[in-house]
Amino acid sequence: MSAATGTKHPLESFVRDLRARSQLDGDDIETLFRLPFRLRRVDAGSYLVREGSVPGQCAVLVAGYAFRQKVTGSGSRQILAVCIPGDAVDLQNIFLNVSDHAVQMLTNGSVAEIPRESLQSLVLHNPKLGRALMQLTLVEASILREWVVNVGRRDARERIAHILCEFAVRLESRGLGLGSGFELPMTQEQLADATGLTSVHVNRVLKAIEADGLITRQRRHVHFSDWRALQDAGDFTRTYLHLPEEEGVQYAH
Repeated sequence: MSAATGTKHPLESFVRDLRARSQLDGDDIETLFRLPFRLRRVDAGSYLVREGSVPGQCAVLVAGYAFRQKVTGSGSRQILAVCIPGDAVDLQNIFLNVSDHAVQMLTNGSVAEIPRESLQSLVLHNPKLGRALMQLTLVEASILREWVVNVGRRDARERIAHILCEFAVRLESRGLGLGSGFELPMTQEQLADATGLTSVHVNRVLKAIEADGLITRQRRHVHFSDWRALQDAGDFTRTYLHLPEEEGVQYAH
């Protein structure tokens, strides 16, 4: 499949992210939209990438959320990143023969699966687009470094506040924000696996942040009552996301 029916191309958010970070012209955009892909619906819990598998394609999230993870020999899970619509979840394995981590769906959604050979050819034969794709993988590495600091050097309150801030800014940069908050797709158990805490501890921290007037919650919806204070509480700055200056959430609080 090289095109899609309907008004919105399945790769639109992915291409938007590339354009935000790189100077791409009309021909570059057309080349990206001509990439072959297979559109597939996926359920929550489905694996997009399995650790130890041989990469055959790269899935771009069209709808829904996913997460990167590693599992220890004893079965403990560490969530390494959350993927949002528009993310290419397996760019890191374009030139690797075995996947060293897994990617699993957080929610129901859909993906556009691009053959790995097509992306390899794009990188090797189109320097401008190859550079743009390399930038995305470097941003992924930057986010991973921040998550290492989050788990290794921040306290529980900072860890939770930081991940809430990051999620808000990334969603807003893709045009997916709700203006003053978002629907959190992660359970408290999953937040615990992302922050190195227990689900009980995550619950206590969320209640404390809410009691301090930084957020309000209604089921999965998180509303920012004091965005600036939440950033301070999470030791959050957006530099590591490498977003254009005009993009990202800009609350008045």
